[in-house]
Amino acid sequence: MAGLYGNGVELTEKMMDFLWERQRVGLNNVANVDTPGYKTRYITFEETLRKKLQRASGGPDTKAAVYGAIHSARAGLNISQEESSRLDGNNVDMDQEQVDLVRTAYEYQFMLNSVNNDLKRLQSAAKAF
Repeated sequence: MAGLYGNGVELTEKMMDFLWERQRVGLNNVANVDTPGYKTRYITFEETLRKKLQRASGGPDTKAAVYGAIHSARAGLNISQEESSRLDGNNVDMDQEQVDLVRTAYEYQFMLNSVNNDLKRLQSAAKAF
């Protein structure tokens, strides 16, 4: 696919993988809302991916470097060290978790629509031949 769309489909696929992982971690936080001492976990990847892409662009073989940057990017699992207002030490904020889960679902749907649109354009172009 990289030859047809550049790195667009590859980048979208990687973003969908990251968003899937963020959704999984958010659901795990919700499941542990009543676990004493549990600390909220969260996934970061946007900043890491942005830095890798910036380093990869501008070189002699930019297309291959960007492709490599996309595939080498990894999500980071972090544990929140924020203080808890609860006596049991759990710092899961259900309101924030719900907002994050909905936002992630919308972002995932947007990425899915993007890939589908790219593939529909390819299918339409193939039918013309």
